[in-house]
Amino acid sequence: MPEMIAWLHWSTSSLAAFLASLVECVEALTIVLAVGATRGWRSVLLGTATGLLLLIVLVLVFNPLLRHLPIPIAWLQISLGGLLFVFGMSWLRKAVLRAAGRKPLHDQALIYQEEMSEMKRTGKVQGWDWIALVTGFKAVVLEGVEVVFIVVAVGAAEASLLPAALGAALAMLVVVGLGLLLHRPLMRIPENSLKFGVGVILSAFGIFWMGKGSGFEWPGDDLAILGLMVGLLMAALLSVKWIQGNSIRN
Repeated sequence: MPEMIAWLHWSTSSLAAFLASLVECVEALTIVLAVGATRGWRSVLLGTATGLLLLIVLVLVFNPLLRHLPIPIAWLQISLGGLLFVFGMSWLRKAVLRAAGRKPLHDQALIYQEEMSEMKRTGKVQGWDWIALVTGFKAVVLEGVEVVFIVVAVGAAEASLLPAALGAALAMLVVVGLGLLLHRPLMRIPENSLKFGVGVILSAFGIFWMGKGSGFEWPGDDLAILGLMVGLLMAALLSVKWIQGNSIRN
């Protein structure tokens, strides 16, 4: 049983970080590709690398800082669990609305074209292109901050920074590899389905840790996370059907 629980911690935290990072990396890649194709690659790649370095530093700094704060572990679990729940429900809510047709899906091809048009309007420059550099940096940091939060929060709450970080790193390698191979936005990745999964996993973790910190004894202990995931998934799918049904009647 301890081995199974350890495997559950590793796998779920790694999966959450992987899926979240996959979504954010796809969105960042679209912007980087558009800037590179329009203004050249040297500056935008430097900005991208600088943004990645900053995200790595944030993970390395904030994870041990959170774990060594002079506050009771129960308070830490409640606060991080609450943040994970709010964050996860935000992803899940948007995914449900998109799945029900109430919110438009992200169109990576359209985003790519709009970014290229924006970059063309400013014109190219000689030497280092600060517009391209800053745009690449901003794309990586803005999309990556959410992943950093997930990695740090999950790692601090259940002492599983390594699997969460590995999951995020693997997603980044997958997206970068596909970007180098295809040289175009990754439009076929089911972004909304991934967000659906991330929302379910993070919300389940949030509920579990809030209960744990409050002294609630979960049936099956950590295995209750799986039950929470199933319950949240069913509730989300029923919400999609309910919203679609109301839309047809209206």
